[in-house]
Amino acid sequence: MSDVNGVLVVDKPAGMTSHDCVARIRRLYGTKKVGHTGTLDPDVTGVLPICLGQATRIVQYLQDLPKRYEVVMRIGSSTTTEDASGEVIEQRSVNTAEITRERMEELLASFLGEIEQVPPMYSAVKVNGVRLYDLAREGAVVERAARKVTIYELTLGNIQPGDGVVDVSFTCTCSKGTYMRTLCVDLGRRLGYPAHMKLLRRIKSGPFVEEEAIPLAQLEESAADREELSRKLISIPKAMSFLPAIQVKPERVRAVRNGLATALPGVNAEEGSLICLFSGEELLGIHRVCRGDKGLFAKAEKVFSSEV
Repeated sequence: MSDVNGVLVVDKPAGMTSHDCVARIRRLYGTKKVGHTGTLDPDVTGVLPICLGQATRIVQYLQDLPKRYEVVMRIGSSTTTEDASGEVIEQRSVNTAEITRERMEELLASFLGEIEQVPPMYSAVKVNGVRLYDLAREGAVVERAARKVTIYELTLGNIQPGDGVVDVSFTCTCSKGTYMRTLCVDLGRRLGYPAHMKLLRRIKSGPFVEEEAIPLAQLEESAADREELSRKLISIPKAMSFLPAIQVKPERVRAVRNGLATALPGVNAEEGSLICLFSGEELLGIHRVCRGDKGLFAKAEKVFSSEV
């Protein structure tokens, strides 16, 4: 399929890696330029935006945006991987009377804002050039530096007592790089019990929501219909619509396309922020707002041809 440019919002099934999904989409659309905007573990389902063609140039902007998850935490046991795929390493029968809505809501509220997380051993983080999950598979445990992440929202769902365990569901909106597995472990620790992440589904990634995510199987059913596949792509301008859109005067269009800086008279924007420059409905580029002697100007980060 020629001239494939845009973002495909896939509903990733369980049992596949994000890389597996990218490989399927690459074959389906017949293009080599494909990349996703944020890894989901094999057991995790949900929103996986995949960029094709020229849209691979906006991956960095999309993957830095907040994500939202539906989480089920199991209190009463911990695992090697901090999720349900690992081996149980500690169990403790839970006094279900202790896990009240009031206590859980207070606990979740205490995790809002900037927090520190130690990445799990079963993660793609590199230590001395080696990914942690490779070390973990060899049975090694190494020191990991804590990382700062931000929790924007935590909303309690159901509390379901079981046989010596309690399952707690909640939604979480967080910054890039937040580990839901580690959040579950840390929540359990504060409650005084071992815990792990039982289930996880991503319901929002940046501007893309669960309702627009297309199951991979449904996409593959449309494999023979090239026009139908093309219609499922979100255009680059629409995908970047979370940024302010600034119109460029006709006489400056060529200069902007050539990557030259352009003044921003009358524009109210924060220095260092990102904006999109347009000529009508045509996206010219993604620019960084800078301040010079004569006021604000736009410095090119990505410039697009008329084809996008």
